Amino acid sequence: MDIFEIFSEYSYFGIFLVLIGVNTAPILMPPSWIVLTSFYLLDPSLNVLFLAMVGASGATLGRFFLKKISGLFRKFVGEEQKTNLDIIGDYLNRKKYGYVIASFLFGATPLPSNMLFIAYGLMRAKSISIYAGFWFGRTISYVIMIYFGDAVLRPFFEIFEDRLTGILLIDGAGIGAIILFASINWTVLITQKKIKFVKPKIWRI
Repeated sequence: MDIFEIFSEYSYFGIFLVLIGVNTAPILMPPSWIVLTSFYLLDPSLNVLFLAMVGASGATLGRFFLKKISGLFRKFVGEEQKTNLDIIGDYLNRKKYGYVIASFLFGATPLPSNMLFIAYGLMRAKSISIYAGFWFGRTISYVIMIYFGDAVLRPFFEIFEDRLTGILLIDGAGIGAIILFASINWTVLITQKKIKFVKPKIWRI
């Protein structure tokens, strides 16, 4: 609460900075909708739509930094997984709305978007639609979460009384999802419509 109070003194700009930091970190950060909703509950005079847009802008910029950082670790990825990631990247590039739809779905739903942007970084995805889809998805989800903030936050904290446990479970699910994503043989899935897995060796030491 001290952190919220410190940054709330800078109004929307302070909230923007917090959202950048939360979304740049790959793991061990609370869901950004909780952070944004907490700011609104602390100061209900904030405009909900503008707050959501500011939050979405900070979240998108943070994910941009996360994607850039993740791209630096591509050299540590096994060759088979690297080729596999390039295949799905090429496939999405050929689809007119491939990236924008994927990013919008992760932005508008509770899916862990940190792992999506880590995957984007490893895939060397460059489409601007990545950020456009995510921004619009986040804006919509933030408006909904802020309006129903108290009703949503209370049961969330009741389920995860230890908030660190909740964060770790969400991150664990996200890490599992990216390992599964990288282990799918995308060539077989795209060309033959069959699910086949490659050896789940992600990191080349």
